[in-house]
Amino acid sequence: MQKRFEGKTAVVTGASGGIGAAMARRFVTEGAAVVVSAIDPRVDEVAATLKAAGAKVASMRMDVTKKDEVAALYDLAEKAFGRVDISVQNAGVITIAKIEAMTEAEWDKVMAVNTKGVFLCCQEAISRMRKHGQGGRLINTASGQARQGFIYTPHYAASKFGVVGITQSLAKEVAKEKITVNAICPGIIDTDMWAYNDTAWGKLLGDYKPGELMAEWVKNIPMGRAGSGEDVSGLVSFLASDDAAYITGQTINVDGGLIMS
Repeated sequence: MQKRFEGKTAVVTGASGGIGAAMARRFVTEGAAVVVSAIDPRVDEVAATLKAAGAKVASMRMDVTKKDEVAALYDLAEKAFGRVDISVQNAGVITIAKIEAMTEAEWDKVMAVNTKGVFLCCQEAISRMRKHGQGGRLINTASGQARQGFIYTPHYAASKFGVVGITQSLAKEVAKEKITVNAICPGIIDTDMWAYNDTAWGKLLGDYKPGELMAEWVKNIPMGRAGSGEDVSGLVSFLASDDAAYITGQTINVDGGLIMS
């Protein structure tokens, strides 16, 4: 595979598994040094596996909702590899509940991780990119629910619509500095989060056995299958590359055609 990120450093949050870990694998395959982070301790296992294969990788367990921990993450990237060229804001959480059962704590946590966390990481990444003056790439993970909300997840939909708003606003602010800011909207992806979704939505929408609701939804995907982390990482790699230098402020679906907008 082409080493188009040779000499560049990428930071990926929410990289303890699923889409985030797939992004990290793609970046190191294409020559980047990568800093992976997550609140989940499994992020260290992801880093160890990549290091064992010869990649330049550092990891940090941290909370994207805490400004001091976000700053420490980017400090680590600069200390370990000298600079920050690419930052992927991928950390995210979801809960599923009927409106009368949804707690204020659930709302606050989802908004804090999914929206505030994206803002704090973008804020820190931009300051580092400005410092070395050679531009950069920010990619924010939104969701199909940034296109249309779904039942029992108003907080999640709101948080992901917020990611799109942040993306567009920042893209306008930093465009002349050769920093691009784009968002991605993954659809139904085969991850731990979607395993939870299948179970939690299944209990509220009907008497579904594990896997049945997911299979029912997948039938609505024109390509006829759920996506993988690798499907998503391919788009992220493109948006982080020089080929996407004239693309900014955009939100791109990666969902097998599930939502065409």
